[in-house]
Amino acid sequence: MRDEQFEGQVMLPPRPLYAQKGRGAVSNVQGRYEVNGRESFDDGWEHEEECPKVWRTHVTEETAKSILTRNQSPDIPFAVSLNPYRGCEHGCIYCFARPSHSYLGLSPGLDFESKLYAKVNAPELLRSELSKPGYTVEPIALGVNTDAYQPCEREYRLTRRVLEVLKECDHPVGLITKSSLIERDIDILAPMAERHLAAASITITTLDPKIARTLEPRAAAPARRLRAIRTLTEAGIPVGVSIAPIIPFVTEPEIEKVMEAARDAGAIMANYVVLRLPWEVSPLFQQWLEAHFPDRAQRVMNRVREMRGGKDYDASFGTRMHGEGIWADLIRQRVEKARDRLGLGGPGMRFRTLDCASFRRPIVVPPLGARARAAQAAGQMDLF
Repeated sequence: MRDEQFEGQVMLPPRPLYAQKGRGAVSNVQGRYEVNGRESFDDGWEHEEECPKVWRTHVTEETAKSILTRNQSPDIPFAVSLNPYRGCEHGCIYCFARPSHSYLGLSPGLDFESKLYAKVNAPELLRSELSKPGYTVEPIALGVNTDAYQPCEREYRLTRRVLEVLKECDHPVGLITKSSLIERDIDILAPMAERHLAAASITITTLDPKIARTLEPRAAAPARRLRAIRTLTEAGIPVGVSIAPIIPFVTEPEIEKVMEAARDAGAIMANYVVLRLPWEVSPLFQQWLEAHFPDRAQRVMNRVREMRGGKDYDASFGTRMHGEGIWADLIRQRVEKARDRLGLGGPGMRFRTLDCASFRRPIVVPPLGARARAAQAAGQMDLF
């Protein structure tokens, strides 16, 4: 049956994918919880070069109800994490946290890297949590879901204030970041590291600045991250390198080079994660491939699916971080052999060496502010 509404009209093809300078996502894909669907269509009246849309970063202050997130995953070496921010301006296209923006009614695409939320009461909530009689000490992973040292931290300083609370209480902490801003807090981290209370990990996916500019556009350049490893090491802070994610035919050829460069800069441990594409990350990443690596896009996805049982992603415990099959096993062997050759420690080392016995409860615990009490009364949820 013909659709008379479109009879006689010329149907133009969809617009080509354009990469925006300084942004990782190519589009603002619909979040999985949105009620109304939308689809991009070029009607011929507008052109990207004539009407470019600038996605400016906007940070909204929010009052969280809770601040510590607990997990029971056997795939990660920590059970407790703290994230001072929602969304991340670094714009890493592969970020597994992107789908969490769907809970806010926002897109995991460009919204995730431009519409950020700062949990302004994070230090206050942490102090309250540590003062509870039943609190059990475990190393806190800082900056897991989104980077705790993303650009807005320069203004909000939430990560630094959280570290001040942890230092006061002799509480162990492990940090992971792509930012050189971590060097700002060496005055806090170095004394903690001397007492086995702090360790850091710097994520390096590639040594190629051209790839990094599109893959993680607002994170520090690879060379700058290597310098951060050296600076932290010279201050006495144990540092590891996280090669995450390993992307077949894009960053995968550099595995050994990244590990060697990190070791030369002072890293003492290394871990890796194979590319993960949960929920909306899959279409976003495939758009990125088409925009930046159209010549190998299908080849990359074929290899990803070979390591994920034929699917874009498999979230099963035990395989979700490293994949399975011959290619996943080959990557594992390459990492392990490079570790042995370079004398690097394995995953979880930085958390196992932290001291949990020196903890002392906060001396002063001010009452929660009016905003925090209102948030608790309203039953607001801290989703990540």
